[in-house]
Amino acid sequence: MAQLAREGDELVLTLTAAEKAESLHGDLRLPMSSVTGVEVVDDVLHAVHGLKSVGAAWPGLIFVGTFHGEGGKTFAAVHHATPRGVRVSLEGANFDQLVVGCDNPEEVASQLGGQTTTPWG
Repeated sequence: MAQLAREGDELVLTLTAAEKAESLHGDLRLPMSSVTGVEVVDDVLHAVHGLKSVGAAWPGLIFVGTFHGEGGKTFAAVHHATPRGVRVSLEGANFDQLVVGCDNPEEVASQLGGQTTTPWG
């Protein structure tokens, strides 16, 4: 499972080897200054919208990679085994948002400065 954390002045998304293969992407490092919001998402599988441009997608099971939709360019690391997660809104970065499944989304959001909960994304 991908890990999202703050390391100094950077937001770091560490992917597993399988997620790197699925997404055709390595770990992400973004400046914390590009983070405009962090929210807990209770149904993270339905928080990923748009067309897959690179990665793996099986609706209801997995979204790993880059997706383009109404919300702009999204990088997702979401698996059915982890139905909750966080959405990180970004500005001035390669992506407009990150959607990441995690076991402890409230803790991750708190570490990143977010606090909002949304029921379905």
